[in-house]
Parts: sequence; C-alpha cells; structure tokens
Amino acid sequence: MILKVLLVLGVIGAVYFIFFKKKPRKTKEDKKSDAQASDMVKCPSCGVYSELSDSILSNGKYYCCNECVDKAL
Repeated sequence: MILKVLLVLGVIGAVYFIFFKKKPRKTKEDKKSDAQASDMVKCPSCGVYSELSDSILSNGKYYCCNECVDKAL
C-alpha cells in the first residue's frame, strides 16, 4: 500500500517538474545586454542602418563601412 502511494507521488512529482516548473527569468541586466547587442545606428554619410556591433566608430559617429568613413574625412 505504501509503495503504491510513493509511486503515485513520484509520478505526480515527475509530471510537475517536467511540465509546470518555471524557467528562471532574465534579470534587467540580461535584458539590457540583449538590447544593446541589436541596437541599430544610422550612418551619417549614406543613411543606411546597421547593427552597432557591425558599425565602425570614427570621430564619435558610427559608420556602416570604410568607404563612408573615407567620404566623411
């Protein structure tokens, strides 16, 4: 009898942990780092938008490519 009760409780516990246990939430810092990675900036030379991580910083402005940097100088 006790074995059956333990087995039922084990099955219920397994179902709970598989289907209902919530995943850890992201903190504000995690969300900020995700947003910063995909920020888009406009090239002042040609007007094309590019990701901040792919842009070239020159004289305090973000450019999309080396040709636009050369045009601006």
